[in-house]
Amino acid sequence: MRDAMKRGLAGLFGAAGCLAAELAVAVPAYDGKGADAPKIVDPAAGWDHLWREVLIDITIIGILFALMTAYFIWKYRARGPGQEGESPKLSPATAVAWAVIPTFVFLADDLFVAANGWQLWNAYRQVPENRLEVHLESGMYSWDYTYPNGVRTQNELKVPAGKPVLLRMTSRDTLHSHFIPDFRVKEDSMPGRTTYLWFLPKEPGEHLVTCAEYCGVMHSYMAGKVVVVPEAEFNAWYEGEGTKLKTAGAAGAPVPAAAPETAPKSGKKKSA
Repeated sequence: MRDAMKRGLAGLFGAAGCLAAELAVAVPAYDGKGADAPKIVDPAAGWDHLWREVLIDITIIGILFALMTAYFIWKYRARGPGQEGESPKLSPATAVAWAVIPTFVFLADDLFVAANGWQLWNAYRQVPENRLEVHLESGMYSWDYTYPNGVRTQNELKVPAGKPVLLRMTSRDTLHSHFIPDFRVKEDSMPGRTTYLWFLPKEPGEHLVTCAEYCGVMHSYMAGKVVVVPEAEFNAWYEGEGTKLKTAGAAGAPVPAAAPETAPKSGKKKSA
């Protein structure tokens, strides 16, 4: 029994050590800084990498437990008709060891993976300086975007490729959650509080926006999209819409108010 326990614990420690070494090599440094600054690091790749490591972690743990369980079932099985399988009685020290040591090994490994997640999150919350800032007001059941020049759109956020986009978010009614799956970003918007998220659109294309927080009976209708276009095309659209807005204002039509400039300062963390 003790030999089996030693072999099992050796396997646990070995697997945990291999996984920790693999993680230490594979997880990049998500500090958002460097000698070549200002270099913008897309956090989406970091989230994908971390998720793969979590899958590796739980797979190894699951396989180890399954193998150990199968071994004990086989070793202490009934060996003939009318017999009952039984295992040797454990001493108090051995029983405590079987409970504490595996827990310590797996908890240490889980905390190591979690620490990489905290590090990545802290780096993500530092917003790049050269960005497009858009104000978002969410409500049942729409996303209302306001650009710095006062142009407003609903359920469609048009952005230039290659430029970080910062959303400063509020809500006019209840709690919503602005989720862009393709960019791995999600943040709540709520009344009486301003929150933010940012993402880096690299290539032209369309990306789904959805509400990830139940907000009412028509929650599933609260969908939009991010439209990424080449920078020159975006600039032409942005200036054209701004000109239309100014023309309408000069003609006496009501002019929408520009978005408040409440973005966090670059390179400094700001709590949501």
